[in-house]
Amino acid sequence: MPQSIFIFDFGTNEEAAQQARHKIDAWKQGFRLGNKMTLKFEREEAAPMPAEDASQPARKSAARKPSDKKGHSDDPPSRVKLFLKLDFSDHEKLSHQRWLDRIPNEEPFKAAKPEIVRGGDPQHAKVAELFDSLD
Repeated sequence: MPQSIFIFDFGTNEEAAQQARHKIDAWKQGFRLGNKMTLKFEREEAAPMPAEDASQPARKSAARKPSDKKGHSDDPPSRVKLFLKLDFSDHEKLSHQRWLDRIPNEEPFKAAKPEIVRGGDPQHAKVAELFDSLD
């Protein structure tokens, strides 16, 4: 059974990862793919932001940080990886190959440093186990 797993590293760009999720959901619905495309996210805590310099004057209590106005928290951004498993049956090899060619060339996926792990690759078992362990 042809099975491949895409790994897209979006870095700290959560918005691009969500656009990719919406695109995949649209494909699943539009092309009636059902469980042939399964996606999961892996979020890693990024390095903490350096503390503000103590030599800077304290801000007024009424003043707000620009990040507070937009609803962002002070938490450091996390790295987002999107795992997309293509699981087609044996008689759908052509469809599987077309999706392998199409997905990395679409807009939200281009800049995400795509990595493809195919069914016969030595690291496929390890990546498939990681995929299954994600929620």
